[in-house]
Amino acid sequence: MKLLLKSLLVSSMALSASAFATELTYKVYNPQAQGIFPVTSTLISGEKDAVLVDAQFSVNDAKNLVKLVQDSGKNLKYIIITSGDPDYYFGLEPLVQAFPNAKVIATPEVIKHIEATKEGKFAYWGPILKAGAPSQIVVPRAIEDKTIKLEGEKIEIKAPGKYASYLWVPSNRTILGGVGLSSGIHLWTADTQTTEARDEWRRTVKQMNRLHPHAVIPGHYMGEIPSATKAIDFTYQYLVDVDKVLKEHKNSASVIAALKDKYPNLAEESSLELSSKVLTGEMEWK
Repeated sequence: MKLLLKSLLVSSMALSASAFATELTYKVYNPQAQGIFPVTSTLISGEKDAVLVDAQFSVNDAKNLVKLVQDSGKNLKYIIITSGDPDYYFGLEPLVQAFPNAKVIATPEVIKHIEATKEGKFAYWGPILKAGAPSQIVVPRAIEDKTIKLEGEKIEIKAPGKYASYLWVPSNRTILGGVGLSSGIHLWTADTQTTEARDEWRRTVKQMNRLHPHAVIPGHYMGEIPSATKAIDFTYQYLVDVDKVLKEHKNSASVIAALKDKYPNLAEESSLELSSKVLTGEMEWK
């Protein structure tokens, strides 16, 4: 399968299970260095209908998603939010205004996390987002089903018991990794402050690998979308290295230096710096 770069921000690919199945196309929007975080939103389209996965951090980027959907000519049935982190749902406001008939859904655990953290997250990130901050926070409605269908093709919600889920499209063996997968950047580990939390993250990544995907779309990435399972391999190894470094270094400066030495070419050094302060107890993060 081939990824075609359509512009700096939008990539497109088409995958099909067989000549007789609905061909699903994937258009991936990611603001790259133009955003606070290079967070991924994906439009999955069938012949007539579509599903949007994740809604961006800034409402300005979400407006680009509105145009992406409108230009597709598809009927937007669902907006799925895979994570309770604000860069996945703060952009919902212009989307629900533009597509009032689309159902905005998430797992109960994702919604629980949003409800528990949205005010604190808005207080912190609102001034940073500035004009890109939402005027109101839209909360998805809970979906108990672990599978939705797009023109007969299954889209399965995996890891539904966690605050961050991911999606699996079995017909063309595609993973949409959500916050659990990254590429080309330092991982944001400030939300996994214990060894147990990072162990759980690694178990989820291993679960993804056991699905033997043909294509993997990471929830954060810089540059091009990596081929095959490279995002899975990178994320898993980075988490292993974080715990190894934390055992050897007890202050954030040395943790930062060690991970920069290990990964000299990664973007998002600000994520590394904040996460290292949190993981060494030098900074509180909720």
